[in-house]
Parts: sequence; structure tokens; C-alpha cells
Amino acid sequence: MSGKIFSCTVALANCFLTATLLAQSPAILTIHADQPVAKVSPTLYGLMTEEINYSYDGGLYAEMVSNRVFRGDNRSRVRNWILVENGAAQAKMSYDQKTGPSEALPFSLRLDVAEADAGSSAGVLNEGYWGMAVRPNTAYTGSLYAKKDSAAVGPITVSLVQNQSGKVLAITTVSSVTSEWKQYPFTLKTGAVETSTANHLAITVAHPGTLWLSLVSLFPPTYRNRVNGNRIDLMEKLAAMHPAFLRFPGGNYLEGDHIPERYEWKKTIGPLVDRPTHPSPWRYHSSDGLGLLEFLEWCEDLHMQPVLAVYAGYSMMQEHVNPGSELDPYVQDALDELEYVTGAANTKWGAIRAANGHLEPFHLNYVEVGNEDFFDKSGSYDGRYAQFYKAIKAKYPDLQIIATTPVKSIRPDVVDDHYYRRATEFFQDTTHYDKTDRSGPKIFVGEWATREGSPTPNFGAALGDAAWMTGMERNSDIIVMAAYAPLLVNVNPGGMQWETDLIGYDALRCYGSPSYYAQVMFAKYVGNETLGSSIEGAGSKFLYSITKDDANKRLYLKLVNAASTPQPIDVKFPGAPLAAKGMLVTLSASGTQATNTIDNPESIVPKESSVRISDGTLHHTMPAYSIQAVQIDLK
Repeated sequence: MSGKIFSCTVALANCFLTATLLAQSPAILTIHADQPVAKVSPTLYGLMTEEINYSYDGGLYAEMVSNRVFRGDNRSRVRNWILVENGAAQAKMSYDQKTGPSEALPFSLRLDVAEADAGSSAGVLNEGYWGMAVRPNTAYTGSLYAKKDSAAVGPITVSLVQNQSGKVLAITTVSSVTSEWKQYPFTLKTGAVETSTANHLAITVAHPGTLWLSLVSLFPPTYRNRVNGNRIDLMEKLAAMHPAFLRFPGGNYLEGDHIPERYEWKKTIGPLVDRPTHPSPWRYHSSDGLGLLEFLEWCEDLHMQPVLAVYAGYSMMQEHVNPGSELDPYVQDALDELEYVTGAANTKWGAIRAANGHLEPFHLNYVEVGNEDFFDKSGSYDGRYAQFYKAIKAKYPDLQIIATTPVKSIRPDVVDDHYYRRATEFFQDTTHYDKTDRSGPKIFVGEWATREGSPTPNFGAALGDAAWMTGMERNSDIIVMAAYAPLLVNVNPGGMQWETDLIGYDALRCYGSPSYYAQVMFAKYVGNETLGSSIEGAGSKFLYSITKDDANKRLYLKLVNAASTPQPIDVKFPGAPLAAKGMLVTLSASGTQATNTIDNPESIVPKESSVRISDGTLHHTMPAYSIQAVQIDLK
């Protein structure tokens, strides 16, 4: 019996050794650098954005004041504003629907001060978006609209105040307030203060009387010093993604829940005081400070192409406009919008753009008609799209018109596909576009993401994302553009409406998720044509893509190992004149649930090293759970 046991033990050990040796046998990836397959779309990787998760207000748009126009709720309460009664002061605040600084803002906050003096001021304070980020030795640019009932009210004091201690961090005075609505600019300059978000803005007076306030605004330094601009840190994060385009103003945000709540671009241009704001479909109000021109300037700042989505007569609560005469005003509105974007300064809407501060027209290649119209149960999209298509092509024949779902009455230039999946689903579908008809229409993967992790993706999601990107990159002759969504999320409690978002932030800090860094790697290391290749002996969770950069004479190899074990691989480049050394960029983690957070933002980041190529072969072992980019120069 003992001999049989020994024999079985030896046999099992031999089986285990054989299995181990087989597992360690490298996969063979053969790349033919002299066999281009197809051109890579130069606009493959870009950004999709909308007002969700406090992406604009409380996010990218740098405004620090929340509910800056003092909009009241259905009980006439003014959200995010609190009454201040210092010392013996007595006052009350109310929502005044009868007076405001403009037709767009016909309401305001009314402050009635019964008692106040130099030692007992009264006023209001704003909490910001989960606090206000204050840094040392920084100038904050602000303004407010105000009027008062009498000269007795005196000057207005504006200050940044620390929540816990009540310490004043910066202070200024607004004098000469009159009985007529007027804008009053101011600057708040901090000294050697502590960096924090636990601060608020206070607006107070030291005399009895009545004061009306509207459009109270405060900005930190902005990206490229844009007036009414964007946060520097978030713009830098986006710039690092090397985006080729920006799809805006958004998905559901374009449509609104109801037709009157759609994104009306004409109400988002010009002075802020002339923008009435509107409800977001994600259960909060949009300031529209980031309006049509600001979107275009965002594209300008990051050297992106604008991909403009126009409202197409469908809103999400199954409200639609029938094709024909009913739709004509909406089609004309889109034509006006295109003229605002691309028209010369001597056209009607081009002149308005010039008056808004941008003399030169913007270049536009793509227009998307609607958003996710496959949800429209009326079946009206086919006719609506055709009506927009014909009208736009008649005036702008070179524009590419994107359909949000396949249509039959007319052939679209591009169709927008959306995918929100688990990592396993993406692993199993990387060949999705391999057999797509190359005669068209082209594909825009306008929204996609691996939905695992909250508020931002974990590493398992990053692996799913990278796997899917290898398939899109391989098919980037038919896929002209692709964009992860959602792009941004405010990580404070109450800031998120959709789980798994690319970049997280609070009022002070931001961080990139593992999926963010996968996006950075794929967009940074991509050539202008795909190459012929073949793979043998790889595991089921090993994916790759290969592109060549003719101008710089480089090869870019993307590798994904989503398995829990390392993947040895020999990469062969038969006949290719390669440099002996290449650069390797690795993004990896110990498990699929590992991630980055607002407090630990760089747990998972790309790391650079080098690889050697010997006799036309790269002998390499990929770590478990890893995403890699290899850059190799051609001699």
C-alpha cells in the first residue's frame, strides 16, 4: 500500500511540475511592423461630459458660491445660504420674487436688518460646495449685484471665514451701494493662512435697513486665467489624457426631463446676469455659468475638437416633438447654434459670439443630433434625425452628422454606441467591431465604462476598460471617436448620482482612478496605423493592441493581463530594425478591488522602466493584474 501511495504521490508531483512548466511557457506574440492593416483615427480618444455628479457646478467650473443667484425652493427657502446675526444684531432673510437684477433673474435675496452696528453685524453666509477651498497668499476674484432701500445701510463687508474658529481669512468692503441694481466687483486676498475647505463666504452690513442681493460670485485663480473659468487641477488632469475632442453639453443634460428643461444654448451665452439657469435632470439646478462659449473655450484651452450635440426634440420623460412643421423651430435653433460656433463675425450669430468675446469662429467637424434616442418609445427619431440631417447638410455640407441610434430613412455619417458593462463582459467582447462593415457608417463610442467601484473605478474596472480599448484601438479605422463616461464626480456625500466615474474630487483636491491612468496610457501611446499580428498560447484574459507611429518611427504595444497569475510572453518583430532598448510603462495592483481615493490618490499610478530587445524578440513577463504600454523606436 505504501508503495502505491508513493507512486501516486510521485505521479501527482510530476503532473503538477508538468502543469507548472506548461503554464510558464511563454505566449508567442508576432508583430509585423512592415504590414500596416488600417489607419488609426486621429480623434480616437476624447472626453464626454455633462452636468452629473456636480461635474460643472461644484466641479470643473471654478465658481465657489453655491446657489449664487439665491434661487428659492417651493417653500421660498434659499438653499445654501444662512442668516448671520452677530452680537446683538437682529435680521431676517427671505426669497423676494418681485425684484432682481435682470429679466433672466427677476428674483433675489432680501435681507431686512432691524438692529446692527459696528460690533454686531448682520447678513448671510454661503457654505459653498461642501466647503470653500482657501489657500495661502491667493487672490479670489468676486462680484455681487446689490441694491438697498436707503443710504443708512452703509457699506457691505465681504469676507472669507474659517468655519471652526470664526477667524477672518480675507476681507474687503463694497461701498456706494445705491437703490438701483448694480454689479460690484471685489477681491479677497489671503495671507499666510492654512489650506483647507472648512470655510465660508460672509456678506454683512453694520447698520439697519433693507438690502437685496443677487448673483454673488467668487472665483479662485483659473486655468489660463480665464474669466469665469475652470479649476486648474481638474483641467490639468484632463490635459494629461491627451484628449482629441470634447462631446458636449452632455447626454441627459442636453435633453432634460421635460422639453422646457432642455439645454437651451441661447440662454447660456452673454453676461451671467442674463442667464436664467435651468434644472438638471440629475436633481439639482445648473447655474449655466459653463455655457456654450465656455465649452468652446474649454476645447480651445486643451486643443480639442468640439463635438457639438444639438437638442433634437426628445426629452427623457417620453416627451417628443413630431417631425415636420412642429420640429422646424428646433431645427432652426440648431442652425443658429452652428452659426454661433462657426460663423464669421459678419453673420447674425457669429456677430453675437464676437460680442461675447470671441471674434474668430471655431472649427467644427461633428454634430450629434440628440442623445440616446433609442429610449424614445414614439419611434419618431428616424424622421427627426432625417429632418436635422437634411437642414444641416444643406448649409454645412462638410459636417459629419452623428445619429444616436441606427436609422433607416437616411444613412447617417456616424452612429453613437453606448456601453456600460462589467469587466467580464468587456473581456468577452473585445472582438465586437472586428467584423463591422467598413463601408460605414462610422462608429462613435460616445459613452462607455466598466461599472465596478464607487465613486471611482477599482483596478478590476481598469482591466475591463483596458481590454475594451484594445478592441477599439484595433478597430480604430471604423471607430472614429470614443469617450469614457461619466468623466467627473464630487466625492462628498450627496455629490454622486452615478457610480463609477473617472476622476474624483472635493473642493480642494482631485485624483485619478486606476481607469483614468489606463486612459492616459492608451491615449498617450498610440500611433497612426494598426499592424498585422498574431498570438499563440496566451491566457484567456490576455489582450493586446499594436500601432505604429510613422512620423516618429515608433511602435506602441499595449498589453493587458487581467489574470491572477503572471503571463510570460515572447514578442517577436520579424525583420523589423528595432532599437535595443524600449520604454515600459506599467499600471498594476495586487487585486481587482484595489483603487485610489481622495485621501490616497496615488496608490495605483503608472511606473516607467525599460525593456531590452534581443535578436528581434522581447522576452517579457507581465505581472498579474497589469496594464502595460511598450514604446520601441525603429532604427
